[in-house]
Amino acid sequence: MEELVIRREYWAGKRVLVTGHTGFKGSWLALWLASLGARVSGYALGPATDPSLWSLLGLAGQMQAVTADVRDLGAVTRAFAELRPQTVFHLAAQSLVRPSYEDPVATYATNVMGTVHVLEAARRCEETQAVVIVTSDKCYENRESNQAYSETDPMGGHDPYSSSKGCAELVTAAYRASFFDAAKGAAAIASARADNVIGGGDWAADRIVPDIVRAVRRGEPVRVRNPHAIRPWQHVLEPLSGYLLLAERLCEKPAEFAGAWNFGPSDSDAVSVEAIVTAIVRLWGPPASWARDGQPHLHEASFLKLDSSKARASLGWKPRLGLETALDWTVQWYKAHAQGGNAKAASLAQIERYMELASR
Repeated sequence: MEELVIRREYWAGKRVLVTGHTGFKGSWLALWLASLGARVSGYALGPATDPSLWSLLGLAGQMQAVTADVRDLGAVTRAFAELRPQTVFHLAAQSLVRPSYEDPVATYATNVMGTVHVLEAARRCEETQAVVIVTSDKCYENRESNQAYSETDPMGGHDPYSSSKGCAELVTAAYRASFFDAAKGAAAIASARADNVIGGGDWAADRIVPDIVRAVRRGEPVRVRNPHAIRPWQHVLEPLSGYLLLAERLCEKPAEFAGAWNFGPSDSDAVSVEAIVTAIVRLWGPPASWARDGQPHLHEASFLKLDSSKARASLGWKPRLGLETALDWTVQWYKAHAQGGNAKAASLAQIERYMELASR
């Protein structure tokens, strides 16, 4: 299939709602949409970290933002009625494995019932044409094998976080089958799954890049829990480009593109945590360093990767950045920020570079 590129003329003036816009991926997506000329709005709690990418990008003055919880059906429904979004990207979530062990009830309430609330609000909003529910590669029943997971593989999850993402996928499929018949003019509903993402502006706990940045600032080696675990890695702009392309196609051919989609990196970009840490330490330079953390830890998947052949064949999507480039862009962003650089300018420059690569 001919490769598709993100079209500015498609997004210009379109009303787009991003839930979770104060998070890492949500902030990048809101900035990208705003740069395309979309009328972006957001629904989320306040930033969970300090610093936060959302605050650094200074988007509050450029978009209408509702500060509220996706666990509140009434608030979600009112936001849809007020904002009248044509396209919705649902990213609001409890997005970390370890906190899901500490507070499983909140994790399920946010990731499962939050998804129910967004879909229910979309069902009541006549203007909504397309909804992309973003979950995770961890939604699959992970057999810890070398096999990549395709969209038809069963849902599962060993830990509360992974299980909640599998549940969110089942909820999305049930709502699509029960209430959103795209062939009869209902909104088109899709879900999107991505692998581990890296990029500038992530300060969440228990993620390898932010952990390295914090350790460098303290003048200490970063402690790595599981250096031999194999993970697929991709720059944050890679899956976001897939979400944007998917939303475009949902509006144009809803019956054809409603469903589940994987957006993972190339097979060669599935490497060990040790390889990632070593590469980042090399790119950063002194005083960056790392050491193994010998403390016992809760279960996390040792191997997991996605089969993105459906997105390649049907959407014309493919990864544009190899792992080396993704790491380089990430380290460049953080070093610029540490030196007092403008986060918004740096982020927009990377978005423009990415779109140039996609148009070649």
